Amino acid sequence: MQKSEHDLSVYYDGSCSLCQAEIAHYRRQRGAEEIDFVDVSRSSCDPGPGLDRATAMARFHVRTKDGTLLSGAEAFARIWAQLPNYKWAWRITRFPLMLGLLEFGYRMFLPIRSRLSRAFGWLKRCDGPEGKVT
Repeated sequence: MQKSEHDLSVYYDGSCSLCQAEIAHYRRQRGAEEIDFVDVSRSSCDPGPGLDRATAMARFHVRTKDGTLLSGAEAFARIWAQLPNYKWAWRITRFPLMLGLLEFGYRMFLPIRSRLSRAFGWLKRCDGPEGKVT
């Protein structure tokens, strides 16, 4: 793993169409230039200390510049804190119990992520108002 000069390193599953779409959205945001987006689906990827590829593929992670590793709802909240257009979402996570509720929702989402990703990928291939598959 090479040391990132960015404020935040985001580890995401680039083989997941939902993850690809979400990361593409974050990359377009003001503040994203200070984030290093790392596709852990690539076999050559080494996410670094305390995080192996399999774990990084199974659950969303970020690493702060000081090396702190966060996952799940905490990882999302850290990204939102970095992006000016998402400060409102980050502020919501600061209310008591909110981060716990978001983590619960994320854990409920994880078992169905692959099915949702396949469905999302199929929908992305649909073209036109009639929904014809290309």
